[in-house]
Amino acid sequence: MQNLLRKILRDESGGETLEYALIAGLIVVAAIGVVKSVGTKVLARWSSLNSSL
Repeated sequence: MQNLLRKILRDESGGETLEYALIAGLIVVAAIGVVKSVGTKVLARWSSLNSSL
């Protein structure tokens, strides 16, 4: 059992995949924030244009 635990703790495969997943997650969170911020401005502009017609 101890050998198995040591082997699991020393295994470094998949580390890059985890890093890429974290980076992708951060990019998605940032994109959601930008869309949310810009979306309200676009909606206000669209409403302004719609009311002027």
